[in-house]
Amino acid sequence: HVQLVESGGGLVQPGGSLRLSCAASGFTLDNYPITWFRQAPGKEREGILCISSSNRGQTYYGESVQGRFTISRDNAKSTVYLQMHSLKPEDTAVYYCATDLMWGGSCSLSWHGMEYYGKGTPVTVSS
Repeated sequence: HVQLVESGGGLVQPGGSLRLSCAASGFTLDNYPITWFRQAPGKEREGILCISSSNRGQTYYGESVQGRFTISRDNAKSTVYLQMHSLKPEDTAVYYCATDLMWGGSCSLSWHGMEYYGKGTPVTVSS
């Protein structure tokens, strides 16, 4: 069955870096888009980064993370990574990966249509 499992969250100081992982199983990662979302306490869920299926070669970045966060995939490990640099206290949130499981699909930063997602990994940016 389809499963997404996030890991790598934790406590980091402002200005620091962290890499999150999204391990996928039950489907061939290469053929499907993956989006990273985050939800801070009291705020709406925000789509921040997306990587499309490999044949489309798209990546979408939300304005709040552009220039600081990057997304990549390792198809051999069936894992998508979220590399975060220059972290700010406002990046504190639970981070989720999700997919609409549309074969060959393009990117979307919208939660609408997401069919599968993990339980999330918490990131706290604080001194």
